[in-house]
Amino acid sequence: MKLSLPKPTFWTMVLAFIWILGIYSAFTRFYYGLGTATNLSDQFPWGIWIGFDILVGVGLAAGGFVVAATVYIFNLKSYKPIARSTILTAFLGYLLVIGALLFDLGKPYNVWHPLVMWNPHSVMFEVGWCVMLYTTVLFLEFLPVLFERFRLERPLRIIRSITVPLVIVGVLLSTLHQSSLGTLYVIVPDKLHPLWYSGILPLFFFISAVAGGLAMVIFESYLSARAFGKELEFKLLSQLSRIIVVVLSLYLLLRLQDMGSQGALKYIFDFSTESIYFLIEVGLGVVLPILLFLTPRIRNNTAGLFLGAVFVLTGFVMNRLNVAITGMTASAGVEYIPSWMEVAVTASIVAAGIVIFRYAAKYLPIFSDEEPMGVHQPPLVAAGKSGKVAMGILGVILLAMVIGLGIGLTKDKLPDPGMRIEAAVVQPAGSLKLPDPIVYEMGESSPGAVTFSHENHVDPSAPQCKTCHSGLFKMRPEKAGALGSIQMDLLYEKKQCGVCHDGEQAFNVEDNCEVCHVAAE
Repeated sequence: MKLSLPKPTFWTMVLAFIWILGIYSAFTRFYYGLGTATNLSDQFPWGIWIGFDILVGVGLAAGGFVVAATVYIFNLKSYKPIARSTILTAFLGYLLVIGALLFDLGKPYNVWHPLVMWNPHSVMFEVGWCVMLYTTVLFLEFLPVLFERFRLERPLRIIRSITVPLVIVGVLLSTLHQSSLGTLYVIVPDKLHPLWYSGILPLFFFISAVAGGLAMVIFESYLSARAFGKELEFKLLSQLSRIIVVVLSLYLLLRLQDMGSQGALKYIFDFSTESIYFLIEVGLGVVLPILLFLTPRIRNNTAGLFLGAVFVLTGFVMNRLNVAITGMTASAGVEYIPSWMEVAVTASIVAAGIVIFRYAAKYLPIFSDEEPMGVHQPPLVAAGKSGKVAMGILGVILLAMVIGLGIGLTKDKLPDPGMRIEAAVVQPAGSLKLPDPIVYEMGESSPGAVTFSHENHVDPSAPQCKTCHSGLFKMRPEKAGALGSIQMDLLYEKKQCGVCHDGEQAFNVEDNCEVCHVAAE
């Protein structure tokens, strides 16, 4: 194998420039700390390195377990030509995610602590272990490519004999942590905007990851075919586009149903910043690709397939960034815009992934279906006991997921697991105890005292705290009623209480002063 350095071209110069900025940014981050290199703060500690590098990176690698399960468990051999490139994409994705995580950790040298310091009650502990184990599984799934390249016949036979169990374990691990990334945000109902918050956010993360992962398969297959002069597996990719339509339709249906049950549909067209980002996310990333892939003329066209995949990926990236950044900004009370160093590090990581994939595809049998060295490939799923056991295990898992989904959707309302105890106390009957009325301190120009009653603003039989405490107001009992916490100028601008007291949803604050202000006797 003879390695050749890339010739100086426009794109190699761009790559060199990105890496120079990335190296400088990495030095600044690790030598001077996060505060110097990023715009993160105590109020907004998770930014683009979590929203894009972690949430997006892990999600786009979901095509690995989907295609692997399709080929090795469901025995759909027609998808085998794209299996290796998909597994390579997933493997590189997880390696780069782990590398990106080191930039975001305050003390990256402690990244090994979860191995020996167990905290099974932590969602991040579960995500960390699943990512680590699944990366190991992807490495083992990728090993046959290396063994073929270096003609290691005996190890190749061994690794192929355990392919099916490896894929089953990979499906389990990937399902767990793809959904658990959503669980990280389930515990903040008072911080995440209602357009993205849901008690079944883990399910949404999993379903959208499947769609995004399949779109990534189409995306990288198209670019690889153009870059290496390979024949595009058009028929397979066209079939994937139909699967994406089903997955996106299910995702959209469940999400709208959940938003309706949570009373969040009213925020869609209020044309706030969150509303605009939501409409772009769903319009470009869900509705438009469904329409494109449902059109035979576009679905049966190479450029149309690629375009549809780009829209799916755009919507997926926006969803993760909206959850991590857009939906959290209002409750944080600060604006977050990534620094150029944060962007440079992220761009360098993405560029590294592209370069590694290019060299792997050039020097390894990524796109080869041939059986080298006379090694016989065993049936992907034998008709004997092992295949039946594998299918049985997967069937039980899928059945459990369906039952769990059914239970979740039939509940009258979803719990708020992150509710602070100072703001609400769970009663034996299952209802929330509303806080005592809040009496606001009077300013010099105030015509009278203002008393806020929670009972007059919620349905006592089914209070939804996140209706107001997910962007409009923070849950801070120690500051409740403080002078200046509610400002009349903001009410007139349709902010704070003025969001609802606009003359349509509730009485207008400008013409009904005496309703809130009670004159002193």
